[in-house]
Amino acid sequence: MRARDASVGEPVPGRVMAGDAGRALDRTKLLAARLRAAGAQPYLASALYSLTVVPGYEVPTMGVDRYWRCYVNPAFVEATPVHELAAVWVHEVAHLLRDHHGRAGLLAPEVRHDHHRVNIAQDCEINDDIAALPATALRPAMFGLPDGRMFEQYLPDIPPTPHPPECGSGAHGRSMPWEVSDAARVSPVEAAAIRRQTAIEMRAHVKAQGRIPEGWRRWADEILEPVVDWRRALTGAVREAASWASGAVDYTYQRPSRRGSAVPRVVFPSLRRPMPRVAVVVDTSGSMGDDELRAVLGEVAGVLRAVGIGRDRVTVLACDADVHAVRRASTVGDVVLAGGGGTDMRVGIEQALRGPERPHIVIVLTDGHTPWPEGRPGSVRVIAGLVGAGAEPPPSWIETVVIPLDQVAGTPKS
Repeated sequence: MRARDASVGEPVPGRVMAGDAGRALDRTKLLAARLRAAGAQPYLASALYSLTVVPGYEVPTMGVDRYWRCYVNPAFVEATPVHELAAVWVHEVAHLLRDHHGRAGLLAPEVRHDHHRVNIAQDCEINDDIAALPATALRPAMFGLPDGRMFEQYLPDIPPTPHPPECGSGAHGRSMPWEVSDAARVSPVEAAAIRRQTAIEMRAHVKAQGRIPEGWRRWADEILEPVVDWRRALTGAVREAASWASGAVDYTYQRPSRRGSAVPRVVFPSLRRPMPRVAVVVDTSGSMGDDELRAVLGEVAGVLRAVGIGRDRVTVLACDADVHAVRRASTVGDVVLAGGGGTDMRVGIEQALRGPERPHIVIVLTDGHTPWPEGRPGSVRVIAGLVGAGAEPPPSWIETVVIPLDQVAGTPKS
């Protein structure tokens, strides 16, 4: 794809801009810094030259919105050496290439709304791969954290800070006052094409020269060999099973059929379409941590709500080698996660099927190190959510969704 050379935009009417403050934007220096960034990391050139620059004094330094518009403070450009400006160019385009605003939208609301902490975690994900940034740039080591993680992994360990970064809606997703709507924009389709082209150029660079920063290599692999988000996979599996269960109509006399009016003194039953009942069997063995389980269980509760299954139709069972707690969950926080012994999820599945109201769907959340029933339990659909990796897959009649821990927002990492 041919790189689009977006020209530096004009000052935004009605704002305090460079001309009003007696200082013009040094466009030559700014564009020289972009040229330096593209020369040092040529695989980022297509993305760098797709940014439209908008000068403005309201942005603290530099920031981006989700439409690939880069807002630049002229005073910041004047005060910053060219080699550091080049690193900031790479930093800002990294927010957009890594789809930080899209990923931030998948966080739980109470986490997503703290956009300052989200932005800090995102900067930690990016900056460990950029050597030329100013010494004040946020890095994982400043918070006692290791390099090489995703921002979702850093987020639980990021404390509030009185001096948060402000990289714009292109990072944390929240529109800022200094963002405008009348400058040139990149559409989501164009952004996806830029990301893919950049990933292809990274692969070609590795083949020709042999090395790129590890974070970019991992990102390129994910773009060119995408992993299906487990939430979508689980939502699809539950929705399909719920549709199947709802189609299992039965007769009821609680609501007589309208056909009965044609035959006096004869009561005809009507057909009813049941709302699916769901049992969630949770592995509480010693190999599964409570924080991990609660994070995954919270995500699963959101999946069930999205499919339209109310909490009064859901029963949660905590299980290891024996069933320790069986109760209907009113909220995720009410779920008792007891246990800690060996793992045998067959016990939990059997207990779910023996309940007063037989479920239509059984969702099993486990690390997978467990025996499974020998065959399908009648007409009940079983879906296994395998938390983590490395376990043997369940039998083929069980629909399986792998849940990587690094895709579970809010799960503490070791």
